[in-house]
Amino acid sequence: MNAPLSPLAAAPASGADLLLWVALPYICLAVFAVGHVWRYRQDQFGWTSRTTQLLEHRRLRWGSPLFHLGAFMVIGGHVAGLAIPASWTEAAGIGEHAYHTTAVWAGSVAGLAMVTGLGMLCARRLLTRRIRLGTDRSDKLLFPLLSATVLLGITATFAHNVLGAGYDYRATVSVWFRGLFVLRPEPEAITGAPLLFQLHALTACLLFAAWPFTRLVHVWSAPVGYLTRPYLVYRRRAAPATAAGGRPRPASGSRRAA
Repeated sequence: MNAPLSPLAAAPASGADLLLWVALPYICLAVFAVGHVWRYRQDQFGWTSRTTQLLEHRRLRWGSPLFHLGAFMVIGGHVAGLAIPASWTEAAGIGEHAYHTTAVWAGSVAGLAMVTGLGMLCARRLLTRRIRLGTDRSDKLLFPLLSATVLLGITATFAHNVLGAGYDYRATVSVWFRGLFVLRPEPEAITGAPLLFQLHALTACLLFAAWPFTRLVHVWSAPVGYLTRPYLVYRRRAAPATAAGGRPRPASGSRRAA
């Protein structure tokens, strides 16, 4: 694996770097936090994923579990890769080669499941007329932005860590990410990262800013219970039985009005 440049050895951050890798992430995080408070106080009724199961079920049956299972795995992988320093995994007895191999292949499986599920959900929204007509402005923003974030992430993984010589993002992107949350931003740590990783990080920031105003807010309701809850089954209401002559037959045990 090619060793990346140390963040400390990178060139000082320019004004554009400070704007992209310090100002923009903090603005997006602020919108994420304040937006959730506003949405909860102003639109609790809309705090839902707005199911369209009644309009189309076949693609939803496979697309939704694939997308959500892949998303949970991808989120877990990002937490492990971005929030946990390499020194911690090494102290736990997990070598760099073992970590890299596990992260690449587990991440690839999770990413493919998420991309497949997302593709099916986008296809049903585009191809099913009734669902397409019910797509609101927040969905028109969310689906392209979410698709771009996911596709950039999996493309970066395949281009650099599956097909390429390998890239250790924990020495650059992870350092920048952790620096934001401890209020010690290091924009120079990500400026030397490959373009695909940079674009993935930028679209992820924008996705966090859009999160409170889209259907993504429903993940805070019961993200774990979703995996075990049964499907909602909708049935048509049975037509009332009719007696001879076409008049409705009175229910058993009912009384006539005096």
